[in-house]
Amino acid sequence: MSIITKTRERTSPQTLRELGKVVEIPLEQIFSNPDQPRKSFNTEELTKLAKSISQDGIVQPLTVRRRQGGYQLVSGERRLRAAKLAGFRSVPCVVVDISDSRSAVIALIENIQRADLNFFEEAEAISALITKYGMTQEDCAIRLGLAQSTVANKLRLLKLSPDLRKVIIANGLSERHARALLKSEEGQREQVLIKIIKDNLTVEATEKYISSLEKKERVKQSYRKRSGALGDIRLFFNTVDRAVKVIKLAGVDAKVKKTKKDGFIEYVILVPEEEAGRSF
Repeated sequence: MSIITKTRERTSPQTLRELGKVVEIPLEQIFSNPDQPRKSFNTEELTKLAKSISQDGIVQPLTVRRRQGGYQLVSGERRLRAAKLAGFRSVPCVVVDISDSRSAVIALIENIQRADLNFFEEAEAISALITKYGMTQEDCAIRLGLAQSTVANKLRLLKLSPDLRKVIIANGLSERHARALLKSEEGQREQVLIKIIKDNLTVEATEKYISSLEKKERVKQSYRKRSGALGDIRLFFNTVDRAVKVIKLAGVDAKVKKTKKDGFIEYVILVPEEEAGRSF
């Protein structure tokens, strides 16, 4: 029987000398953080940052940690990309010795504080902290400085399909628009989103539109229930008609009279008095 244990990678003497210090590291030795929450980067913004870096240098060092013979970026993805655009060969970095989960949290916090993430990227990053690192919603809320209800609301956004998310971001809709869209039936969300974009609906107008769709659906359901009830009534009428036929076959001259009166259907069975007298 073998026992498998996990041990933390021993910190090398070189790393110990670097820890907490600002060191100049060649760009080819730095690779991106796989837990980087930001997925899209605006080319125009990166170009502006690259020009700024060319003129004034990198004011705030990047944060990295020793990994796989190089350095894994903890925070500073935009600065790293801009430095490459500016033609830098190396960048100033602070070397830290932290766990994978702590690295992921720092990357997320930095992006949230800088408002670099869209709300879906925030939700995806929080979801990764929960699924990949076993954090609870409460843990995430404490570490990110958010209310637990805020974390829960952000995670709910992931119930929208990836295609709908792309359209929402591409059209500059707000997180409140996305949350309002969640109130609609899943099969109606594409229709609602098209309406929002086409008519440039506010969040309030979006909620009213979704509410009107819900009312229409309730009316449809009501009609369906009524049609079912009408089907039962027709079954009753058919049963009575069959019963009258049986009476006639027995030699009784019975008659059926149906009339509409004051919104009701009156159903009368006429049996000759002498024939009725035999039965009573």
